[in-house]
Amino acid sequence: MALPPLVEPAAELTIDEIRRYSRHLIIPDVGMDGQKRLKNAKVLAVGAGGLGSPALLYLAAAGVGTLGIIDFDTVDESNLQRQIIHGVSDVGRPKAESAADSIREINPLVNVIIHNTALDRDNVMEIFSGYDLIVDGTDNFATRYMVNDAAVLLGKPYVWGSIYRFDGQASVFWEEHGPCYRCLYPEPPPPGMVPSCAEGGVLGVLCASIGSIQVNEAIKLITGIGEPLVGRLMVYDALEMEYRKIKVRKDPNCALCGENPTVTELLEDYEDFCGAVSAEAEEATLNATITARELKDWQDSGKDVFLVDVREPAEWEINRIPGAVLIPKGEILSGEALSRFPQDRQIVLHCKSGVRSAEALAAIKQAGFKDAVHVQGGIVSWVNTVDPSLPSY
Repeated sequence: MALPPLVEPAAELTIDEIRRYSRHLIIPDVGMDGQKRLKNAKVLAVGAGGLGSPALLYLAAAGVGTLGIIDFDTVDESNLQRQIIHGVSDVGRPKAESAADSIREINPLVNVIIHNTALDRDNVMEIFSGYDLIVDGTDNFATRYMVNDAAVLLGKPYVWGSIYRFDGQASVFWEEHGPCYRCLYPEPPPPGMVPSCAEGGVLGVLCASIGSIQVNEAIKLITGIGEPLVGRLMVYDALEMEYRKIKVRKDPNCALCGENPTVTELLEDYEDFCGAVSAEAEEATLNATITARELKDWQDSGKDVFLVDVREPAEWEINRIPGAVLIPKGEILSGEALSRFPQDRQIVLHCKSGVRSAEALAAIKQAGFKDAVHVQGGIVSWVNTVDPSLPSY
């Protein structure tokens, strides 16, 4: 459905702006009026990573007058495969600052506001209140639900995107005109069910595909042209080169935007709501967690350790802890690999960061291996504290 323009037009365009945006101005649907609205718009990008990179560059190029960037992370070498707003010289810099420099290089007429901080319950409402539109490029469920809840409570629209391996999704959530994110996903998936991009990977160019859709939707909302993806979910399969749209209806029973909402303010703890690990895994790790340094000490002392890497084969090819054997988490949870675990050795599990190994630990203990432990922080901790010569990813 067509919607009215989100913002009022600016008073005028300068001669420099007319020259810069001339290819927009000669499009009848955009024209001077639409470009003035873009100039007057204030858009916040949540995240300057895979989706935020192309989104910020194209929002800047399109002439959005004020661009906010919120990101507390620093640029890592592994980011450069997809986060095109950053370069080699930016490694180690705050992402928000690196992104701001790239934006100014693309379009010095844009006012850039840097929020070099983590978005949390204490600051999200204040930060969001200064913008007309939110573009959400986050990669974790806790922040996605918080972004949605804050946008609904403030009555602001936001453009959402998600990517994983070869698949992408995008939609526009605006409670005033359609469903919110909770209407589509009332509850987060069980912990460990959906790997993050850091665990499962993502095709770099997929970020451009979904990020450009997000910008397209932002421009439509700001200028009031076309039909935004309100009430529709765009699903993209890069391998099959197939786009399809799924209708998403407003849920009358939605906990946030339904007829009788039960969520009327921000949750106290979104991490707890989404669950970093399941309750079973959390219980299993009590008094059964060691550090990477403790594992190294065990190995050096000659302790008979059966070290199991529960990651996927592709990750195993990148790096591995000496002495480990590969048994993917799925084979453990299904029971397929339980016969490979010895009864007379100290079982130690690890993954990349500690989440998957915690889930596997719960299954191992349930199978009778009560003395099994897992490595806190996984191979990331091993690289950081024991062997920095191993490649990270």
